Amino acid sequence: MSANLTNVEMADRLNLNLGFLQAGATVTIDLMTPAGQKCKFRTVFIGYLQKQYVLIQFPEPKKLGPFSQYLTQGTGITVRGLIEGHEGAVVGFVSTIKQTIHIPSRLLVLNFPKSVSLQNLRSSKRINTKIEAKVKFKNEYLKTVITDLSINGCQLFISSGEKLDLETESDKDVEVIIENFERMSNLKMKAEVCSKKQLSDELSIGLQFKEVSKKEVIKLLHHTITLED
Repeated sequence: MSANLTNVEMADRLNLNLGFLQAGATVTIDLMTPAGQKCKFRTVFIGYLQKQYVLIQFPEPKKLGPFSQYLTQGTGITVRGLIEGHEGAVVGFVSTIKQTIHIPSRLLVLNFPKSVSLQNLRSSKRINTKIEAKVKFKNEYLKTVITDLSINGCQLFISSGEKLDLETESDKDVEVIIENFERMSNLKMKAEVCSKKQLSDELSIGLQFKEVSKKEVIKLLHHTITLED
């Protein structure tokens, strides 16, 4: 009896976690080829039937290229998606392709997962990134690369860092602008410089995000985590 109750509770938990993904939500699928090459594609979550299967849209063929040959029955894939209306969380699960169908549209039918995880980005550690951006310092814009990211702050590398002179407290207020990153554009986040380290030909800057920009930071974290290897 207790074993049955445990199975029921586990099934309910799987259903609840997977149910956070709404039909039409953007998801990322990861797969590895027999040669060990990793690839990643964005597509759309369609829905699921509890204990039986999960449906997602077949990624665009022109973006798949030669990797389309690996999206066949038995291939293992990892799926990650954002939880709409639940800031700071991502759903993820591992499954295998049950079959592919072409009518009424091209879909991947996945075996129902044995576990579905929720990752709360508010409590996550820093994520290693390589995001090209600009940092607005006073009235000047400097090119930079965001090398790691968390809900509270980020690390930047600025090649023209000799121009960044932090003489007063007001000089520490900056704005980070993402102009074009994987379909994300014109994202602005206000921050404050909390550390500065001069390297050989670059300047490493540690930033702390301001509360007013938390919504934008979470959006960038959401976007980034679904692109992680």
